[in-house]
Amino acid sequence: MINLTEAAQNAVKSAISTAAQPVSGLRIIVEGGGCAGFKYSMGLAEAPKPDDTVIERGGIKLFIDNDSREHLAGTTIDFVMSLESSGFTFDNPNAKSNCSCGKSFS
Repeated sequence: MINLTEAAQNAVKSAISTAAQPVSGLRIIVEGGGCAGFKYSMGLAEAPKPDDTVIERGGIKLFIDNDSREHLAGTTIDFVMSLESSGFTFDNPNAKSNCSCGKSFS
């Protein structure tokens, strides 16, 4: 379903280990909005919600709500560090087009 590169796994594990509150996983959501129609949203989560699918990648639990699953199927999430910016990137085979920011798609 969703893949995390080693760099993304390391970034998430680092965020979890330094979180101020208890965290058991990473919530990934596709929401309406952004400049291309849909946008990705991620955040640390204490527990899955009742309608979440829980998958594990590299020892990290990912919480994906049912509405987002079809949009995220086959997506690879990476963490990239560069001089201009650092952050998560999404390689989504379901996206027909992407915004230049990399956080929005249609």
